[in-house]
Amino acid sequence: MTQSNAATYEPIETASVDELRALQLDRMKWSIAHAYAQVPHYRQAFDAAGVHPNDLNELADLAKFPFLMKQDLRDNYPFGMFAVPRERVVRVHASSGTTGSATVVGYTQADLHTWSTVMARSIVAAGGRAGDIAHNAYGYGLFTGGLGAHYGAELLGCTVVPMSGGATERQVALINDFKPRILFVTPSYCLNLIDEMERQGLDPAASSLEVGIFGAEPWTDELRAEIEERFGLDATDIYGLSEVIGPGVAQECAETKDGPTVWEDHFYPEVINPDTGEVLPDGEQGELVFTSLTKEAFPVIRYRTRDITTLLPGTARTMRRMARVTGRTDDMLIIRGVNVYPSQIEAEILRIDGLSPHFMLEVTKDGNMSTLNVKVEPQPGVRVADEADRLLQAIKTNVGVTTAVEIADVGTLPRSQGKAQRIVNK
Repeated sequence: MTQSNAATYEPIETASVDELRALQLDRMKWSIAHAYAQVPHYRQAFDAAGVHPNDLNELADLAKFPFLMKQDLRDNYPFGMFAVPRERVVRVHASSGTTGSATVVGYTQADLHTWSTVMARSIVAAGGRAGDIAHNAYGYGLFTGGLGAHYGAELLGCTVVPMSGGATERQVALINDFKPRILFVTPSYCLNLIDEMERQGLDPAASSLEVGIFGAEPWTDELRAEIEERFGLDATDIYGLSEVIGPGVAQECAETKDGPTVWEDHFYPEVINPDTGEVLPDGEQGELVFTSLTKEAFPVIRYRTRDITTLLPGTARTMRRMARVTGRTDDMLIIRGVNVYPSQIEAEILRIDGLSPHFMLEVTKDGNMSTLNVKVEPQPGVRVADEADRLLQAIKTNVGVTTAVEIADVGTLPRSQGKAQRIVNK
């Protein structure tokens, strides 16, 4: 394992593995006992599985405990998963509830400090520093992105521009006027900012931005390369989800750009076989599972994230890295018997000169089989020749599925105002 001399926010980031594992075990024992004592769901689930907090004697014993599922959170809506009296909960966030009841998460004052701390740590890892101006284009409100980034940047000592999403012309104006160094944004909305700058005759690469912290949706190395080239900044990947705490669960380090480092002193990761639940060794791809180690109001024990990734050894920090999320188990499409993730299609699109990152996937039925139509825009000013055939062949060769490909007119596909919606299921 190599260690860099890059700046860190806290000493634990480069502590020895032995010190880290001892801290994790101590905190895990507390978290599991806290959840069992205070949350009826955990007490019932542990008892039904025949396991007790006292059965945790080493980190590997975590595998004895049952998983927490998204449906469990919905079944306990709104406050049934809180492990402290509601009066101690100083903030709540919630999902949109578009696929069922909303999931509600809560924070004590200590939880908010933990969240701000891991976000400050993430900003430093991405190359941000105290005194920087940070333009925050993550959405504010019940979504955790905006406020999570906001309070972390303030704790670090940045000047925060709380822009939120949308109002793209004004975003560009403020970036031009305030000259921020840091940008918080989803990858898909970043493309909107770049397009708008170019529409106004500005050169995005000449802006003041140097540090880009991109999250809230899967993206590819090909899209990173395009954003870095057009915007002239260092683009790093941040990972988080509201159930675990929000953004700041893991952050890619600017000096290595080799996958987000999991802040393992607060969030213990596992990767499992999504079909069997078996814990997989580091280096094998599967579904990411998290156990919180320090959260008071809303502990999560073995929460199945549905995100597909791989755990890897630490490089810039002692803590393990996670490979970039390739997709979610619930985003996976099965096209003529082949598993397909939108990020795989994006990668193939961006390898073809003349095609833009603006695309949409339409799923239809042909008898009992699902079929896929890929709609993609060309780059502005590019005359489309054989790009559709090239993309069709690339997807067939590298993804293993036959699709239809349609080249749309520039500017006709929907633009993201936050998280991209890539799939239309017809």
